[in-house]
Amino acid sequence: MILTGPEINAAVADGRLRITPFAPDQTNPNSYNVRLGATLVTYTSKVIDAHRPNPTRSVLIGKDGHVLQPGELYLGHTVEEVGSDVFVPLLFGRSSVGRLGLFVEITAPIGDLGFHGQWTLMLSPVRPLRVYAGMKIGQVMFFASTGDVDLYRGKYQGAVGPQPSGYWRDAAPIPAVAS
Repeated sequence: MILTGPEINAAVADGRLRITPFAPDQTNPNSYNVRLGATLVTYTSKVIDAHRPNPTRSVLIGKDGHVLQPGELYLGHTVEEVGSDVFVPLLFGRSSVGRLGLFVEITAPIGDLGFHGQWTLMLSPVRPLRVYAGMKIGQVMFFASTGDVDLYRGKYQGAVGPQPSGYWRDAAPIPAVAS
């Protein structure tokens, strides 16, 4: 069951849902708009290695925006900290942003019960695209959960700003390959 806009507002008011900062005018009929934060991170290696930490470069989006380039993966973040111990959040790009050719959060839209923090956004443009800090970039929907709850206690808890992949922390050892 998906929360309606009025229920999102009620859940924020009574604490079942945390959105900080919260602006009621960003509530849609069944979602909440989130805005792009001011920091972008890119990986600097030609090859990203899933089993090792990867070097990154951070860029602050200035008042004139920042042009995203095709073929590059940008990690952005939401201005808002969003989370709930009751509802499962799903984050998707806004359709108006998709119509500009920007893929937002295609592979990992689901949040865990108990996660609270800024969301890292995976941004990938099909053409050069100028983006601005504070622009509405995505929308979060909230679903009721059933069953026993085991709250998130993972490595991204309390995230502030874009978080590079921590996959390497949990990766199994690289198996030996027979020749």
